[in-house]
Amino acid sequence: MTVSVLTQDYSAKKINAVATHPLQSWQWGEARKKMGIEVVRLGEFNGDHLQNIFQTTFHKIPHSPFTIGYLPRSAVPSQKILELLKAEARKRNAICVKLEPNVAKSNEKTINLPKAQHSLFPQWTQRLDLLQSEETLLAHLKPKTRYNMRLAEKKGVVVKEMTTEEGFEIFAQLYFETTARQRYSGHTKEYHKIIFETLRGTMSHILIAFYQKIPLSAYHLFMFNKVLYYPYGGSSLEHKNLMASNLLMWRAIQFGKQHGCATFDMWGSLPPEYDATTPWGGFTRFKEGFGTEFFEFAGSYDVVLRPFAYSAFNAAQSFRKKFLL
Repeated sequence: MTVSVLTQDYSAKKINAVATHPLQSWQWGEARKKMGIEVVRLGEFNGDHLQNIFQTTFHKIPHSPFTIGYLPRSAVPSQKILELLKAEARKRNAICVKLEPNVAKSNEKTINLPKAQHSLFPQWTQRLDLLQSEETLLAHLKPKTRYNMRLAEKKGVVVKEMTTEEGFEIFAQLYFETTARQRYSGHTKEYHKIIFETLRGTMSHILIAFYQKIPLSAYHLFMFNKVLYYPYGGSSLEHKNLMASNLLMWRAIQFGKQHGCATFDMWGSLPPEYDATTPWGGFTRFKEGFGTEFFEFAGSYDVVLRPFAYSAFNAAQSFRKKFLL
């Protein structure tokens, strides 16, 4: 195996063919560049064949000369990749590089690194096998979820794909209404706009549930390498009794199947034995209603390059969560 830093003109098609997650895709890297974030792509080769991609972003720490690196949802890096990653990180005055591999908890012994004190991505997600027949998927819905989905259908809620400028504006309005209502400080509209526009035509898909032309719920979905992802969603309090979000999720499941996806990844979740009264309890229960299976990742690891600065930085949780993902 050989490793190298990939040039800007390296084939996007080859990168995406081996990328293990949308956050490792060529398009995601280009979107982050548009936000002023430095992106470094490391390739692991078997001969001339690109076998793994390790796309790392470097984020400036405000009011300091340092950066922090972030390598999300890649394969487990080899020792050669780690040494190259450290060298590139030192060039950028990084205090550490956070790794969150796209592997299951059961494989954590293959990662010979110290665990991080804090994670960025949720440790758990929920997944749905889309290779099952639609009849089987429908039968596995929780009774209340099935009832709510049918109610929305009966009352005239209609779901449309609107991967357009208009669709994005509707999604953004509902998304930020939801973040304000739930007192969740997410990314800016500009961030979402850049992600949408850069991934549009390849990964981005916006689905919206309407009632009498009134948008009630919207999702921004990613479709990548036969996996459908649900990273962002928003809903209105208007006509809440129509249960539009239940029908929207079911239509998203059908949408994934129609486009040949094998898996629907819900992006994040509480663990199976969750407290329903916590802030994430509601959407964890909502996702579980669609017959999903809980999946635990190996977790978060830090490659520390500047121990003193790293210790001080661990106190700045708001920056980590807001700017690194």
